[in-house]
Amino acid sequence: MTDTTDPRLRSFIPVSPDSHFPIQNLPLGVFVPQTGGAPRVGVAIGDEILDLSVLERRGLLTVPTLSGRGQTLFDRDSLNAFMACGRQAWRDLRARISLLLRHDAPPLRDDAALRREAFVPMRDAELLLPVEIGDYTDFYSSREHASNVGAMLRGPENALMPNWLHLPVAYHGRASSVVVSGTDLRRPHGQTKPENAAAPIFGPSRSVDFELEMGMFVGPGNALGAPIEIDRAGEHIFGLALVNDWSARDIQKWEYVPLGPFLAKNFGTSISPWIVSLEALEPFRCAGPRQDPPPLPYLCCHRDAAYDIHLEVLLQAAGTNEPVRICASNLRYLYWNFCQQVAHHTCNGCNLRTGDLLATGTISGPTPGSSGCLLEMTTGGRNPLALPNGSTRTFLEDGDRVTMTGWCQGDGYRIGFGEVTGTLLPARS
Repeated sequence: MTDTTDPRLRSFIPVSPDSHFPIQNLPLGVFVPQTGGAPRVGVAIGDEILDLSVLERRGLLTVPTLSGRGQTLFDRDSLNAFMACGRQAWRDLRARISLLLRHDAPPLRDDAALRREAFVPMRDAELLLPVEIGDYTDFYSSREHASNVGAMLRGPENALMPNWLHLPVAYHGRASSVVVSGTDLRRPHGQTKPENAAAPIFGPSRSVDFELEMGMFVGPGNALGAPIEIDRAGEHIFGLALVNDWSARDIQKWEYVPLGPFLAKNFGTSISPWIVSLEALEPFRCAGPRQDPPPLPYLCCHRDAAYDIHLEVLLQAAGTNEPVRICASNLRYLYWNFCQQVAHHTCNGCNLRTGDLLATGTISGPTPGSSGCLLEMTTGGRNPLALPNGSTRTFLEDGDRVTMTGWCQGDGYRIGFGEVTGTLLPARS
């Protein structure tokens, strides 16, 4: 445990025990105050945002690993410049911010004018996409999800493809359609082939789904031809965020053979606005599922690399006022962890770059109520999901709002990710 994760730490900013953003968290994001101005980088603390561009101008963020760069890092519209600085710089900045926010530290606490300039209530800010994303890879790393979906397609005896237990399966997504939480998406058009139809048809998807995922952002990348060894993969992971990889299941069913998802996935992927560091998550690192057969040596972790992050999906059905929880899962169920994903992604010499997004794929668990998408919950639409208002869902209807959230539960505090939310709008005519 590092000093910045000590559960005894308190900030001079009031933070409730169920807040996602205590002083032990300090996630980074990009925002614009409602009063106007350019985008800038901030840190979430309680219900406030600490404007790092203000502290940078005042010279309060001077740390050895960031000095002498001759450029601003936080008066920017993305985190990329800071992400490229490397893990020691991330740790040093985190320690500096933690010190400035502590209840017994006077430089920021006792300067009323500086506090008025540096803090913005979260309700008075617009949260933006925090990273300029160059590439997006979506993995398929939950054994429960892969088994459930595979059983629907091929039967229980052939649920997992022969390669699945030997490597982290993935496909290349579309970075241009990754959007920040709060962005609503339209029902997509595409080709589908109804059962028993002689030919495909074109029109709006009838089977739009969500996928409960998490994503990691790459800090420093690697040179082309230079793989990242698994024991060093963590040095390249800037932090984690929530991901909803919206999916059109009927389009996917028709198009995915032989090359995999395309239009069924690239119409929209939503992420949460705050990125939580591995340092903040360190007290919640744990063992993942036992891998049998053992992975090949380049995929063998020599330390625990999973995280105990509780995850939930809430659905606010169209025409209703209250969301209902329809899923509770956990990142620790993931069979292939982030370090294995990085090592496999680069083992052939592929070069990752600062800002790249690697998502987990749907995170489902082994217990009832832990399925991370409607495709699993409804067994492909054959067993509709009953909602408290008497309505049912096989897949999402226009006007449905999906919200995902997640947190680690500490002793009297939480390390949370906020939420990622969006509403499904009707297809364009």
